[in-house]
Amino acid sequence: MGIRRPLARPGEDAMADEGIIAAEEATDVVARLKRRMIEEALPLWSTVGWDSAGGGFIDRLHRDGAADAAAPRRVFVQARQIYCYAKAAQMGWYPEGRAIALKGLEHLLSKAKAPDGKPGYVHRLTPEGTVLDGRRDAYDHAFILFALATVYALDQDAQIRAEIDALLAFLDGHLRSPHGGVHESLPVSLPRRQNPHMHLFEAMIACFDATHDLSFQNRAGEFFALFLANLYDKQKRILTEYFEEDWSKIEPVSVEPGHQAEWVWLLKGFERITGCPTGQRRAELLATALRYRDEATGCLIDEGDDIGNIRRGTRRLWPQTEIAKAWIAQAESGEAGAADEARAALVRLERHYLSHPVRGGWYDQFDRDGKSLIDTIPASSFYHVLCAVTEAEQVLG
Repeated sequence: MGIRRPLARPGEDAMADEGIIAAEEATDVVARLKRRMIEEALPLWSTVGWDSAGGGFIDRLHRDGAADAAAPRRVFVQARQIYCYAKAAQMGWYPEGRAIALKGLEHLLSKAKAPDGKPGYVHRLTPEGTVLDGRRDAYDHAFILFALATVYALDQDAQIRAEIDALLAFLDGHLRSPHGGVHESLPVSLPRRQNPHMHLFEAMIACFDATHDLSFQNRAGEFFALFLANLYDKQKRILTEYFEEDWSKIEPVSVEPGHQAEWVWLLKGFERITGCPTGQRRAELLATALRYRDEATGCLIDEGDDIGNIRRGTRRLWPQTEIAKAWIAQAESGEAGAADEARAALVRLERHYLSHPVRGGWYDQFDRDGKSLIDTIPASSFYHVLCAVTEAEQVLG
């Protein structure tokens, strides 16, 4: 899906043109998205998206942009929002982002960290800040570590580093599996998923970037080894999603093209911090991801099988940010045409998902006919969008 000039003239049927990306539309898409983040999304999610009464970030907004104050608070969403504001401050986009991130982190630590006297962070809170679900979830802890690393990068604060070390001790002492990787949660549950491991890999890379502590290279290396040994099928060139305790695959195999794309970007990050070449696997993952696209829009669909068939033709927002990041990683590696593909992916993101009547909001999922399936505006998507736009500015300019 390269950049092409539109075949339809202005005013013609938009549906006939929705898969076509005009060169002019793509040229300044990064600047448009950056402006959208600074002027719309960051202000929205720090005001309407912050619970000024009880503290903490709101989990989602109603369709009209009003806060859904009654929605339970998922702890990984709190962590993702902390990341967004710390990253925006780091980029120089949003000077007040540092204070917002610290405020969010203070709430997270006071409400979600060991409120029941057991180590680790709980899974979900009520809007009032009490424990709704006390399980210790590996995916949550990956994002808390990622948020802590991003906040630490701002000031190198010793207290934040102590929180990072305490979380690592919890992972090592309580979540580590004898079969490699981490348990899905405590209490231990099945199936095991590649997803928490992918985000722990991301968090270890972020921790190295923030601290330059070589131990994080080693920790990232453990997840890279797990990827090669268990998560990635080298024959079929697919990333497998679900496993038994011993890493045997659960059939039928599910392929999520968004995760295939996400690993492309993460492998580039691992190569950057270690010098370990990842080009072959990145090319394979990207080629496989591109098999699972919606014909009308060029967007990635949600799920396929292991031979390239589409299993679920719905399309979430987040796979579109990840295919953009995959192309950005390839552009950073000097692959011909990758920068154009990255901009085209960002245009699709802007056109289909960010064109919401609420400024700073988004559509989360569409069906095959382009009908919105989610009535609310989830905060969880902000991390994906902001990360894609910051990567685009740093690499594409």
